[in-house]
Amino acid sequence: MFVPLPSRRKAGPRWATPLLFAALWLAFLWSLGRPDEARQSLWLAWGALGRGLGGGGAWLAALQDGSVLRLFTALFLHADWAHLLGNLVFLLIFGLPAERAMGPWRFLLLFLLGGAVANLAAVLTIGNPDRVVIGASGAVSAVIGAYLALFPGARLGVVLPLGLFLEFVRAPAFLLIGIWAALQVVFAYIGPAFGAVAWAAHVAGFLFGVVFALAVRAGIARRLRRQRGY
Repeated sequence: MFVPLPSRRKAGPRWATPLLFAALWLAFLWSLGRPDEARQSLWLAWGALGRGLGGGGAWLAALQDGSVLRLFTALFLHADWAHLLGNLVFLLIFGLPAERAMGPWRFLLLFLLGGAVANLAAVLTIGNPDRVVIGASGAVSAVIGAYLALFPGARLGVVLPLGLFLEFVRAPAFLLIGIWAALQVVFAYIGPAFGAVAWAAHVAGFLFGVVFALAVRAGIARRLRRQRGY
């Protein structure tokens, strides 16, 4: 008689979040080494469709000339250090546990598609050909939305600097999301955006993340069962 014994499969490494973290850093450092005029030209060339997508003709032209890819390339452009660091911190806080649950490929798809949808929502809402949407805020919002859909009552460990010591505390995810939203406002007014925040991108990214997590929840459950040997 042969009895099948379930075997626990060791979870693979979480490489998608570190890869995105490094890509955002390198892209910013590369743009930072360019003169101011060249950097602004870079934003205009690779930012999220500054001319907008007002109708079917604009969509067809964007698909033909490849400029629709700017919805994705804009994710890796940031205006300043505050803009970048705010996104990187929350990418690590919510990205690593989200990737552990859904796997690196699903997480990478979530980040890229969520960011593109968020940028598209911002472009359609702004409707100003002189404005360009850049930054990974919409993609990070998608990651946050997916995390909340998967772990609605979660508490996350955070290390706080208290004088000369570091204190580890567990904070509700909703509290950290409130801090994230507040930082977006602060960064807007201390950076070159001068109070202009693409809130449509944040909302669209967050909603996309929730829908994405619910859509792949069955696949995530199967993945976790395989890891646990069930």
